[in-house]
Amino acid sequence: MKKVILTLVSILAVILIIGLFDMFYVVEEDQHALVVRFSKVVEVTSDAGLYFKTPFIDKVVKYPRSAQLYDINPSPVYLKDKTAMIADSFLIWKITDPLLFHTKVSGSIYEAQNRLDTVAYNNIKTKFGNLNQQDVVNTDDPSERNKIYNEILSLVKDAVLPYGIEIIDLKIKRFDLPEFNENEVYNRMISERNQIAELYRSQGETAAALITNAADKDYNTRISDARLKAEQTKAEGEAEYMRILAETYNTPEKAEFYAFIRALEAMQTSLTGEKVLIIGADSEIARILNNN
Repeated sequence: MKKVILTLVSILAVILIIGLFDMFYVVEEDQHALVVRFSKVVEVTSDAGLYFKTPFIDKVVKYPRSAQLYDINPSPVYLKDKTAMIADSFLIWKITDPLLFHTKVSGSIYEAQNRLDTVAYNNIKTKFGNLNQQDVVNTDDPSERNKIYNEILSLVKDAVLPYGIEIIDLKIKRFDLPEFNENEVYNRMISERNQIAELYRSQGETAAALITNAADKDYNTRISDARLKAEQTKAEGEAEYMRILAETYNTPEKAEFYAFIRALEAMQTSLTGEKVLIIGADSEIARILNNN
C-alpha cells in the first residue's frame, strides 16, 4: 500500500513539475505568439517577455516578427508586343497581423511564400503585359522603370493585406531576354544608337555650316567696309591734295612754276634708262631743253 501511495505521489509530483514549467512561455524580441486552446486563439502578443498559459490545454504558436526575404522563382512574362522575357525578382515581407496570418494562411510560412509567389507573379505579368519590349529594355532614365516597379509593389501590397502580411519592398533583379531574342534586341539597340549618332553628326555639320557661313559673311562685310573706308580716305586725301595745290598755286606765276615742276618730273620719268624721247616743239619739256 505504501508503495502504491508513494508511486501516486511521485506521479503527481512529476505532473505538477511539468505543469509548472508548462504554465509559462517566453516571447522573443523578433516573435509573435498566439495561445491556442482547442483550435481557438485565445491570446495574441507581439511584445517580448514571460507569459502565463493554462498548462496541458493551451498551445503556443510563434511566428517571426522580423522582415524576411523571399526570392521569387524566375518566370516567363509575355509583353504587349508578344515578346517573351524572363523576370527574376524578390520581395521583402513581414507578418504584421499574426491572428490573420494564422487563420488565413494556416500559419504556414511555406504556404505564405506560395501565395506571395502567385500574387507577385500575377501582378508582374499583368503590368508588363501592357508594355512593349522597348518600354522595358532601353537606356532611358532608370527612374522611369522605377515607376513601373512601384506600381507593381503597390498592387502586391494591397493583395496580401488580407493575409496579415505587409510587403516592404519588391524589386526585379533581372529582366532577361530568352536566348533566341537577344541578338534581335541587341541589333535593334545598336541601330537606335547609330541613328542617334547620325542625328548628332548631322546636327553638328549643320551647326558648323552655320558658323562657317556667319564667319565668311562677317569677313566679307569687314573687308568690304575696310575697302570702302580706304577708298573714302583716299578720295578725301586726293581732294585735300588738290585743295592744297589750288591754294598754293593760286596766281599765274605760281601756276606756271607748278607746270614747270611737273614737266621736269615727267621728263625725269621719261628719260630713265636708254630711251628715245620724241616730243613736240611746243611742249613744256622742249622749252626746258631749249632753255626757253
